[in-house]
Amino acid sequence: MKNYYLLFFLFNALVMYGQTNCDDANSYLVNAYSHVKDAYDANNISHLKYYANRSVESFKLAKTALGSCNCKTALDLTDKGIEFLSKVEGADTFEDGRFFVKRGREVAKESVIEIDKCAFNNFNSETVSSTTLETSALSNDSELSDLQKEQLKLRQQQEALRLKEAQIKSKLAEQKEKALLLKKKNLILSYEHVLTNHISTYNETLKVCGCNHQVFKEIQSNEGLSSKSIDDIKSHFTNNLKLLASSYLSELNKCN
Repeated sequence: MKNYYLLFFLFNALVMYGQTNCDDANSYLVNAYSHVKDAYDANNISHLKYYANRSVESFKLAKTALGSCNCKTALDLTDKGIEFLSKVEGADTFEDGRFFVKRGREVAKESVIEIDKCAFNNFNSETVSSTTLETSALSNDSELSDLQKEQLKLRQQQEALRLKEAQIKSKLAEQKEKALLLKKKNLILSYEHVLTNHISTYNETLKVCGCNHQVFKEIQSNEGLSSKSIDDIKSHFTNNLKLLASSYLSELNKCN
C-alpha cells in the first residue's frame, strides 16, 4: 500500500507539471494573440513592427512551454506564427507588413483554440490513467471513496469550464471583428455620400457660372478600404475631399 501511495504521488506530480506548462503556454499564446491584434489595428509601420515583435516574443515563450505540454498542433501553429511575424520587421511598406500580421493573427487565434482543446484532452487522458492506477492498486475496494469521487468530479467540471471559456473567447473575438468591419463599412458609406454631394455641388456651381470645365469625378478608388484601419479610412477620404476642393477652387478662379 505504501508503494501505491508513492506511485500515485509521483504520477500526480507529473500530471501537475504538465498542466502547469500547458497553463503557461495558454497564457503566452493569449498574449501573442493580443499583441498581434494591436499590430493589425496599428495605423503606422512603427507600431505595426513593435507589436508584431512583442507577439513573436510571446510565441517563443509559448513554444518553450509547449515542449512538455503534449499539444503538437498548437506547437506547429506557434512555429507558423513566429515565421509570419518575424517577416514584419523586414517589411519595407506598411501594406507588406500588415499582410504578414494578418496571417499571424489568424494563426494566433487558432493556436489559442488548440491549446485549450489539448488541455481538455490531456486532462481526460490523465484522469483515465489515474483512475486505472487507483483501481488496480485498490483492487480490494469495490469503489473509490466519496472524497476521491468528488475530487474527480471537480476536476472534470474545471476542465469543462476552461474549454467553454476558450469557446467564448473565440466567439467574442469573432463578434468584435464583425462589429469593427460593420463600423468601417458604415463609415465608408457616410464618406462616399459626402464626397458624392460635394462633387455634385461643385459641378453644378461651375455649370451655373458658365465655366467650361472637366466634370469632377471621384479621385481615388475606395476598393479594399474595409481592410484598412479606421484612421486610414478617414485619411483616405480627407485627402480626397482636399484634392477635390483644391481642383474646384482652381477651376473657379479660371472661370473668373
